[in-house]
Amino acid sequence: MNIILLGPPGSGKGTQAKMIADKYKVTHVSTGDILRENVRSGTPLGVEAKKFMDAGKLVPDALLIDIIKDRLAKDDVKGGWMLDGFPRTMPQAEALDKILPTLGQKIDVVLNIDVPDEELVKRVTGRRMCKCGTTYHVQFNPPKVEGKCDACGADLYQRADDNEETVKQRLSAYHAQTQPLIDYYNKRGIVATVLGVGDIKAIFGEVVKALDKRA
Repeated sequence: MNIILLGPPGSGKGTQAKMIADKYKVTHVSTGDILRENVRSGTPLGVEAKKFMDAGKLVPDALLIDIIKDRLAKDDVKGGWMLDGFPRTMPQAEALDKILPTLGQKIDVVLNIDVPDEELVKRVTGRRMCKCGTTYHVQFNPPKVEGKCDACGADLYQRADDNEETVKQRLSAYHAQTQPLIDYYNKRGIVATVLGVGDIKAIFGEVVKALDKRA
């Protein structure tokens, strides 16, 4: 099964992606991971991408599409893949539609994890981090002692971009770029939307139901 995973920032997409990959034995293809891997390995595409990343610019579509095409041509995705972080825009979706037939592949399902904006703002602004890598949430997963990490006792901190204004900007950009994608794939009847609110396992249960219908 070939899956495109869509969901706004803070929707729990990363957690569901891992569970989907484990259950359905599909290769999780994350745009961020592939970019970092190409840069780390010093591939020609990675060297090119690094120039933009070092300058704090977005990697251009043409280059990103080449990187995705290269990744989807590898043997480990033959049993199915899940694209996470691509496509994000209509031009990327249209480019993917041109790439896939050349690889003998097609999209089976577009899984859309939908969460209301007010819930996302609450989730993201309540996140607290520790330098040891443990994460908390002031409401959903608070530490035993306020402001202190359970694991190592260090002070917790809030990421600079986890504030309401930044979150709302990110959500606005997501809706502007991604809503057209949902409409685009809906016309083909391949979108499955799951509400990403509540218990993680319960949400995954709904994801499984949606994917099994398509399988």
